Amino acid sequence: MPPRRAVTGRSQEPRKRFVEELRLLRAQKGDSLRYLGDVLGWDWSLFGKMEKGETLGGPEVAQALDQHYGTSGLLLTLWELAAGDPTQFKERYRRYMALEAEALSLWHYGVSTIHGLLQTPGYAQVLLTVGGIKGEELTRQVEARAGRCKLLTGEDAPPFRTILSEAVLRTPLDDAEQWRKQLEYLAEAAERPNLTLQVLPHGSRPHGLVSTDVMFLRLPDGRAVAYTENAHRGELIEETSSVEHLQRAYDAMRDLALSPAESRKFVMRMLEEVPCEPST
Repeated sequence: MPPRRAVTGRSQEPRKRFVEELRLLRAQKGDSLRYLGDVLGWDWSLFGKMEKGETLGGPEVAQALDQHYGTSGLLLTLWELAAGDPTQFKERYRRYMALEAEALSLWHYGVSTIHGLLQTPGYAQVLLTVGGIKGEELTRQVEARAGRCKLLTGEDAPPFRTILSEAVLRTPLDDAEQWRKQLEYLAEAAERPNLTLQVLPHGSRPHGLVSTDVMFLRLPDGRAVAYTENAHRGELIEETSSVEHLQRAYDAMRDLALSPAESRKFVMRMLEEVPCEPST
């Protein structure tokens, strides 16, 4: 039997296919992004981000585009497939988790949150809840995150360096007691022989990781890989030149951070600022 050929030649991955259709339909109609924004009532930059795959937009946007292009629900269907298809992110994340477990050393930089390996259950629950997780799934993920923390304890725990933007420590939880527990945990963790904690203070000059959470893993075969992340997705980077580029940015940023001793003092000052529970 001859090999099966693709009918359209376009991507079979839901998210990529959605992006391709958006670009094709706009090109066929000859609309500019600004015109599309004016006609449909959304900022034109939204459509630009959708065509770059940076966001899916919402179902109402897909419906409006269907009406504009006369595609009878095609874009809404593709939107639903893309929104409901987590395989790309999950596969990458599963691979990252496997590599994290075997890493000989780890380096991290956090822009807005504490890394999962240093999160208390209370802190993790808040972040996961904000991300839309609830019920039994929330309980499972909090427990799983707590289990990951064991990687950094014990005699064979790998060296771990975390550099936190000052913004991380100035973004408290609404629950003062849970925030206190998280800061106390950070301060205690900073005393472990395998863990180095540094704070990048406000006022530091711009650097190459100014908006990027990143984790570097040094693996048993001598390679280093990087995992970058934002609130919506993560990406495992294994290509050598790309990893080296990120490492150079990390090294330059680390030179701007407070020393480990000064950083722990900073955490303790933040701890002192947490409101005390009212006396009864």
